[in-house]
This record gives sequence, structure tokens and C-alpha cells, in this order.
Amino acid sequence: MSEPSKLRRQIAHEAARLLYDRQVSEYYQAKMKAARRVQRGWVKEADLPTNAEIRDEVQSMARMFEGDSRLNHLLSMRLEGLRMMKILERFRPKIVGSVLTGHVRKGSDIDLHVFSDSVSSVTAALDAEGVRYDVERKHVNKPGAEGVYVHIHIHEEYPFEITVRASNEISVVSRSSITGKPQERMSLAEFEQFLHAQYDRAEYEEGLAALENQVDRFLQYEALMLPLENVKQNPKWHPEGDVLYHSLQVFELARKQLPYDEEFLLAALLHDVGKGIDPYNHVQAGLVALGDDITERTHWLIAYHMEAGQILDGTLGARAKQRLKQSENYDELLLLARCDRDGRQVGVDVAELEEAIDYLRQLSYECDTW
Repeated sequence: MSEPSKLRRQIAHEAARLLYDRQVSEYYQAKMKAARRVQRGWVKEADLPTNAEIRDEVQSMARMFEGDSRLNHLLSMRLEGLRMMKILERFRPKIVGSVLTGHVRKGSDIDLHVFSDSVSSVTAALDAEGVRYDVERKHVNKPGAEGVYVHIHIHEEYPFEITVRASNEISVVSRSSITGKPQERMSLAEFEQFLHAQYDRAEYEEGLAALENQVDRFLQYEALMLPLENVKQNPKWHPEGDVLYHSLQVFELARKQLPYDEEFLLAALLHDVGKGIDPYNHVQAGLVALGDDITERTHWLIAYHMEAGQILDGTLGARAKQRLKQSENYDELLLLARCDRDGRQVGVDVAELEEAIDYLRQLSYECDTW
């Protein structure tokens, strides 16, 4: 087989970059967009890379930018996949995709196929385990693949996409859009055997123990935030009403300013979380409750958000202001104070708490925690 042309390699690299940066999600879309960028004109079919070539470029980027952490996350994702397969065992789950093949990267999800003629039966099994999810019905008009496909998206430490297929389709093996060959897949029993063969016993058990001891910090945030709906505030200072509504307003304003700064957005959402614990010393109470579930930077922003409000009002002493100005996060502290001050409107639309938490979870997964 001849070597791919220079143009073909350039298109493959650009398409991989688009996929890796999450600018596009489909290989075909990435390929065509990359071709337009690289060639700026018509491209011969022979110069368009295959999906497999693009996939290999994506993996090269993952190895370069993520290093050994990619392999650590691969084991965790595989064990999470195994756990979910056990929850959905009666629907004869099959694991497919990058977590099975090992081609994971930042932002990869865990792909499962389950087989049932009742989507509600599948969601009932998830409900019984307290799993949060969204159901998407996708209309597909590709030749040979027409119909409505049901996907269940699960929002946990690692995101899942579960495709619900008809029970009589369990023997139907789709072709991979990347290799063109029958899609690799494994049943629960096959996947367990595979994991035992892939990892030594100590590594496997260490991974299981880590998952069992892992605390979902986003669920912790939500648990602390929910009671704030019943915490009313002095209408003189907070005409908008309860603390939760105020906090969500502040979060929305902060998201418009710094949409990809997770630490800042967490400070915006959680800055008054202590009001549900000790309204007379809410800053300290909130910081104690949050503990190690926030970074030092988020801790600092919450700790001094009241003083920042005094800076805006012109009531903070010169020495205290000068001490705060020495921090590299001073500008964000003032921005937080402005969001806090402006997030006191009556009747404005805000995100639901669940939506805000899911946004932060996805942001953390895609940008920070790898």
C-alpha cells in the first residue's frame, strides 16, 4: 500500500485536532471541515483520510497531551462500565467503543448497547440506583440505518451513552464507522474475563477500591445547595428572595463572564452555601462544609467575597484592600463581587440547580481533571 500523500496527512492531523478539541463530534464532519481549511478548494477522494487514520492521529494527541493519566483513566472507565453493565444486566448489555478498544482521550464517554423493547424499563432500572440521565431520541436517515435511535446519557464522574436497541437486535452487529469492520463488542461475562486478562490482580483490585471510595464532589455540592431554597433573606439586601435563587443568578452572571473557569464558577455558585448551615457566620461554615472538595483558589474567592463587596462599596480599609490586591486572583474576586451584587433581580430566568451542576461536571471532565 502506498504512503498517504502529504495533503492527506495534513487533513488527518487537522481533523484529529478538531475532534480532540471537541469542536466537532463526528468523523465525517471533522474530515470535511479539515479539508476546507487545509486545501481551501476541491480535494480528491484519494487525499481524504480514512476515519482510522484520523483516529490514530487523535490517539497520538492524547498520548502527547495526557501522558500516563490516560491509561489510569482507561482502567477507571472500564471498571465504571462494568459496574453499569451489572446494573443493567437483565437488558443483556454490550460494551462498545473507545473504552473497550482502549482508544480513549479527554472527553471520551462510555458506550453501552442494551436490548429492550421498553425504554421505560431501562430508565426504571437506572432510577432504582439513583442514576441521573437524559433520554435523547435521534432520527437517522442514513441508507440502511433509517429510524429513531434512543440514547440515554448518564451524567456521572465519567459520562455514559447508552443506546437502547430492540430486543431482537442482539445478534445484529453494526459496522464500525472507523474501521468499516464489524464493531467490537463484549457481553458482561466477556468483559469481566477481558479485564482479568488485561490487568494484574493487584492493579484490578486497587482500581475497584478507588472507585468504591470515590466521592462524587458534584453530588456533595448539590446536597449542600438544595436546602438553600428554603433559606429566605432580608428583602432590603436581597429582594430576589431565597439563597438558592440568588446563587443561581450569580452563577449565570459568572458563566457569561468566564464560562470555562471552573474554579471561579464554583465560587460563584457556592459562595453563600454556608447560609443553610450558620447564617451568622456563613462564609466560614460554608468553607468547612466544602472542605477538600474545592481548590485553594475557589476557597480564597469564597473566603473574601464579602470583603470584595466592601471594596465595591468603598467601605473596606486601605490595608485590607492592599492585602487582597497582592493576590493574582484579585481581578476575579472583584468580578465575583460584581456578580454577587448584580444577582439580586426579581423574576429573572436562571438555570436549574441540576443544569448548573451538570455544566460544571462536564467542564471539569473535559478541561481539568485529566
